[in-house]
Amino acid sequence: MVYARSIAISSLLSVCTFALPSSNVNRRDSLLPLSTSGRDIVDSNGDIFHYAATNWPGHQEAMIPEGLQHASVEEIVSWFPKFGLNSVRLTFAIEMIDDIYSNSTNQTLEKTVIGALGEPNGTIVLDQILANNPAFTKQTTRLEVFDAVANELAKQGVVLHLDNHVSKAFWCCGENDGNGWFGEKYFNVDNWIRGWSYIAKHAKENWPTFASVGLRNELRNAAESEPVDWYTWYVHMTAAAKAVHEADSDALIFFSGLSFDTFIDPIPLGKALNGTNGTSTAGKSAVFNPSDFAFKDKIVLEIHKYDFEATQDDCPTFKSQWYEKGFQALNASDPNTRFLFPMVLSEWGFIQNGTYWNQTTYNKCLIEMVEDWKFGWMQWELSGSFYLQTRPGRTPATIQGLEEAWGLVDYNWTTVRSPITVENSLDKMIAALK
Repeated sequence: MVYARSIAISSLLSVCTFALPSSNVNRRDSLLPLSTSGRDIVDSNGDIFHYAATNWPGHQEAMIPEGLQHASVEEIVSWFPKFGLNSVRLTFAIEMIDDIYSNSTNQTLEKTVIGALGEPNGTIVLDQILANNPAFTKQTTRLEVFDAVANELAKQGVVLHLDNHVSKAFWCCGENDGNGWFGEKYFNVDNWIRGWSYIAKHAKENWPTFASVGLRNELRNAAESEPVDWYTWYVHMTAAAKAVHEADSDALIFFSGLSFDTFIDPIPLGKALNGTNGTSTAGKSAVFNPSDFAFKDKIVLEIHKYDFEATQDDCPTFKSQWYEKGFQALNASDPNTRFLFPMVLSEWGFIQNGTYWNQTTYNKCLIEMVEDWKFGWMQWELSGSFYLQTRPGRTPATIQGLEEAWGLVDYNWTTVRSPITVENSLDKMIAALK
């Protein structure tokens, strides 16, 4: 039986019962490393593997995974098998790695939490984290927290996909926020590549179910940066991919597209990736040909799709329009498709209020798209609340203890926020992979 199908069936059962994972759960590390074969991701047995994941942010100001003031690492990780998921997209900030290189004193739990939240709230949250996670101390470093998370994911059989969400640690994403494009205020390309070399090597050596990386989340326009064009994308994304591959040749490498990762069609269509007239990339061009790279059997394309338009399109229209954004990568019969790649929808989601799932056609059509094309996905998101969130342009710009209405779990990370939403969205997305 194809592995993804067996996971889907067992996943549905676990969602219905919300039973704790058994001690003899099938370990995902026995199926690693993952590779690509045409349009598919395959495991070490040659069976098709589909990511069925949610996001767990760890990239914001505290630079540790969210929720630890409400629950233990073990309790939070147990949500993934409870929901029937086989993997997690764990996000991080390059600033965390920069601080390792600079030997910053801000790396400890005490310094990072109080530095982010200030006094006295930081002290309160720190004490809550330590009470829920007695293996941690005030001197435990951010990276050691990630290590504990990674090892618990392995214990509970969850594949770890590591995503670089930002360079400077705060909310993502907005145009001209400093984090969006190569050379922007906070996006130091050399530090980004150095960061990937470091964390990919560390993960290979220390995280048993580490399987893949997302090079950069939601690349987007920036007024003060390197030229915003496909040629710049090609130069830097392939350099970072090379660094990851040299650090861990087993890891899959996810390439995101442009404009908040909403399209990536020039890659499967084999289009010329051109520079911009009047800039440093004028007259320059490249084609992303997988055979040019040592990591040719590790390339995955990723794309995001939200419902900001509150779409009421019928599903044939929805699917045909979205297909043109890059899903040609899955279709060998499309005469315009030059290169086949696996595609993963690394962010999708909506408010978990019990009604939105049925107020537009987005949810229904998304499920149909997965049924039609059989591609992996990563829901946004698990978190019921955040340590804090800084969002430029919002008043107030920074909110501590912000509730996340899109989260699968409630504010205190103790129960499912909206069972009816999960039943009609997440469960059906899992079933669509059968």
